[in-house]
Amino acid sequence: MTDYREILRLYACGISQRSIANSCQCSRNTVSEVISRAKKKGICWSSDSKESDLELQQKLFPEKTVSSPKRKYPDYDYIDQEMKRSGVTLKLLWTEYCEECRMGKELPLMYSQFCYYYQKYSEKKRGTMHIPRKPGEQIEVDWAGKPAYIIDRDTGELIPCYIFVGVLNYSLYAYAEAFLSMNMESWITAHVNMFKYFGGSTKMLIPDNLKTGVERTDWYTPQINRTYHEMSEHYNTAVIPARVSSPKDKPAVEATVGVVSKWITAAIRNEKFFTVEELNKEIDCRLKAFNYNPFQKKEGCRYSVYLEEKPFLQKLPSNPYELAYWKQATVQFNYHISVDKMNYSVPCEYIKQKVEVRLTKSIVEVFYKNMRICSHKRLYGHKGQYSTVEAHMPENHQKYLKWDGTSFIEWAKNIGPSTTITVKSILVNPEKGIFS
Repeated sequence: MTDYREILRLYACGISQRSIANSCQCSRNTVSEVISRAKKKGICWSSDSKESDLELQQKLFPEKTVSSPKRKYPDYDYIDQEMKRSGVTLKLLWTEYCEECRMGKELPLMYSQFCYYYQKYSEKKRGTMHIPRKPGEQIEVDWAGKPAYIIDRDTGELIPCYIFVGVLNYSLYAYAEAFLSMNMESWITAHVNMFKYFGGSTKMLIPDNLKTGVERTDWYTPQINRTYHEMSEHYNTAVIPARVSSPKDKPAVEATVGVVSKWITAAIRNEKFFTVEELNKEIDCRLKAFNYNPFQKKEGCRYSVYLEEKPFLQKLPSNPYELAYWKQATVQFNYHISVDKMNYSVPCEYIKQKVEVRLTKSIVEVFYKNMRICSHKRLYGHKGQYSTVEAHMPENHQKYLKWDGTSFIEWAKNIGPSTTITVKSILVNPEKGIFS
């Protein structure tokens, strides 16, 4: 827009029209026309005047301010919600919007303007807020998107290895380790090794909504995997899963995953490894270089900031967490449960009750409504073995076990000497029986 205020001010100061045109970057004809119309309408410059250039334009050139036909603008809140639905495009929404305008006898926006204003709306929604992090507050964890590979010595086949990444939210100090699988055992082992590498744990642990961490995804109350929850209790940390499709909930690990892919996965693409141990040895070497690499926009490196954060980490427990699996079982009429095709006794009062079973490498523990009711040494070997505790049996079953040879002889003595002789002879030679 032409700077009408400045033209009138400079003219009042006695500046020539040529100089005014050069200063205001407009043509001399424009300056001449503004001054001519201002004189006719009795408008002159005043330092007290609060009129804007738009108001001056309406007074000097009323013909330029004739309003053009108004167009109906779409509801961009509605459009934004519709764009989240599968198969919906801006072209489709614009077509529906034009049809709605025609039905209401209103003028729609052209498609280019429709897209332009939606882009401006989206930019406002994408605004981000910097949240300062506290040392020792959070660790963010995830699997890297691209795997590394090891080579099978016999077949030459490439076997994918999945890289676990953990990042301290404050210092951005990172940990990485490769595994042959992304199952529960790998997931828990990675966390145990990560806590050891960091030398402590944090108040919060932020994983993704993957199955090994979260059994049931929910916006407000996701259900944490039982084993994962038990591990978090062991390290005195709270598992707070990131929301579905919300990478900004864990920005540190999302950014580090990309950098790790460049620093490690891409860097070793031409190297050959035959075991996971060899691969992890190389990853550890490159991870150290990554953590010691200086920051580009601030002083220090990840390791130097980690040294500041380390005193704020929570102390690790005396023993690392032992991986445990949880299963459900029903107590059968023989007061045993069957787990991994082995049988373990349970107190007989729990017959036909559903119980939860915790299995480690060495122990089997049975819980009923979160109360531990028994434990056994875990059985290995041929299937179908039984581990039975006498105290778990009904009273009459316990009495049956007590009826051995000594018990029969004691019973016979209470009847008479002849009965005692007969019972002893049966016990010595049971095949002959009473009538032999």
